[in-house]
Amino acid sequence: MILTQISTEGQMMADSLAVMDSGRQTIGLLDLMIKGGYMMIPLYILFVMAIFIFVEKLITLRKASKSPKHLMDQIKLLVQGGKIEQARLLCQGENTPVANMLAKGLERIGSPLKNIEVSIENVGKIEIYKLEKNLGLLATVSGAAPMIGFLGTVAGMIRAFIGVAQEEGMVSPKLLSTGIYEAMITTATGLVVGIVAYLGYNYLVTQVSKLVHSMEYSSVEFIDLLQDK
Repeated sequence: MILTQISTEGQMMADSLAVMDSGRQTIGLLDLMIKGGYMMIPLYILFVMAIFIFVEKLITLRKASKSPKHLMDQIKLLVQGGKIEQARLLCQGENTPVANMLAKGLERIGSPLKNIEVSIENVGKIEIYKLEKNLGLLATVSGAAPMIGFLGTVAGMIRAFIGVAQEEGMVSPKLLSTGIYEAMITTATGLVVGIVAYLGYNYLVTQVSKLVHSMEYSSVEFIDLLQDK
């Protein structure tokens, strides 16, 4: 009898826990993304924009840095051999920032050295502008996304407390906690978008700096070549 009673009580407890578990709602990532409210829409747009800019600039920088290391050696041999036109065609075939700068310098051979240097610098400025294009927009996304997230949280908290104020009698803890966690979703999303954009921006800036250093080194080496010629 005792064993039967213990078994019955254990079964009742298990049934009770099962009922409680079945009443609980499992919240997935998709549910959280939907429950953040209308302020999630600009955050999703900023996230897509940040990813697009990062990928586009990454492809551009990789293409720009593909100039072969022996390019300058080939140009030296051609210039020293008097084959200026062949050297210029070689640079035009590469279509990279360094090659474009050298091609402009080769076009100006015969002009004063100062004019050649100015021409190379002007082309370099144009190439740097192309490399840095949209980086400022990525930096803006990294700063704007957390602010929009905070704004969404504040708006959500206001709505939650308005709902609590409109309740008569005792306020359900579930009502209050649901309103608060839904409001906090926008903050978390904004921080994620901001961090991703910030890391991507700093990585791209580092790669642009390396490429600009390579451009400066090549231009100095080319001017030295003309001085020795």
